[in-house]
Amino acid sequence: MGVATKKLVSDEIEALVPYPPGKPMEELERELGIKNSIKLASNENPLGPSPKAVEAVAKALKNLNRYPDGGCYYLKEKLAQRLKVKPENLIIGNGSNEIIELIIRTFLRPGDEAVMGNPSFAVYPLVVPAAGGKSVLVPLKNLTHDLDAMFDAITEKTKLVFIANPNNPTGTMNTKAQLNKFIGRLRDDGIIIVLDEAYYEFVTDKDFPDSLGYLNSGKNVVILRTFSKIYGLAGLRVGYGIAPERLNFYMNKVRQPFNVNSLAQIAAMAALDDDEHLKKSQRNNREGLTYLFGELKAMGLECVPTQANFFLIKAGKGKEVYDALLRQGVIVRPMVSYGLGEYIRVTVGTPEENKRFVEALKKTVNRDREP
Repeated sequence: MGVATKKLVSDEIEALVPYPPGKPMEELERELGIKNSIKLASNENPLGPSPKAVEAVAKALKNLNRYPDGGCYYLKEKLAQRLKVKPENLIIGNGSNEIIELIIRTFLRPGDEAVMGNPSFAVYPLVVPAAGGKSVLVPLKNLTHDLDAMFDAITEKTKLVFIANPNNPTGTMNTKAQLNKFIGRLRDDGIIIVLDEAYYEFVTDKDFPDSLGYLNSGKNVVILRTFSKIYGLAGLRVGYGIAPERLNFYMNKVRQPFNVNSLAQIAAMAALDDDEHLKKSQRNNREGLTYLFGELKAMGLECVPTQANFFLIKAGKGKEVYDALLRQGVIVRPMVSYGLGEYIRVTVGTPEENKRFVEALKKTVNRDREP
């Protein structure tokens, strides 16, 4: 009788579909025979990083033989002063993605459930099953988190609730009243609410929640923010969580030493001092959205209102529109994998990039409307 072969991985990991990374722009240009393509697919800051951050990184290159500050002491101090919290309320990660993983690895046990909107940030349903948990997917309502339905989905097994606000990929937000009601109804026996505010600095709606106020509410709340978006440091991977000290105490037990590289820490501190670049980026986004929504409305296309630096366009056959734009050197994001096949997601670019996108989309739409 033969010996049974042990499974290499768990059923949960076997069932996961890896996050599909996009091809480098250089490779796409080579394959398609195009040049000077523009990327409006990944919600990056089209203005680039803060000049102060670039200068600070250049000065620090000679010290790369040294390990980084394992506790991000100076970055925590600077953030604490700005946010008016204690350094102990902060945990720094290799992008906010790492903090999502830290939350799950620290607090989720096999069999526990995590409630999340669907569609929302693609990382949540990838990491939860990998830790032996169950992702409970709650459909959006009007492309926005349905907090009443999410509350109804909570069971005795629920340990985590993920709320991306503004939501990615839809750009929509939940208001202060909606979130206050949701958090007020939650029991106080171990559920952790993760408020993912990666696009917080782009929000202009005055009804956006003051999430920092929840820190003193006695609830287990972790607020996620990042330097990857408006600060233009996506390539350095640095994000942070704001949470009660008791939660960070446990996550720091799981966090690896030296998890945030020295250049990322230095760039983030310099970027915090560059209010001019922050305001310039916010202005570029506001003006870009005004221009793009006006042009697309004139084309008869439906756009989803957004509080982020990206938005959804109801384009019909979204994947075909994506392919047509790609052949013109304009890279956007198709939404088929999110269950939104009629849509494409577009990041706000520079004025020149926005104009080029509109011209390319007009060619695509006019071609599709020809008899």
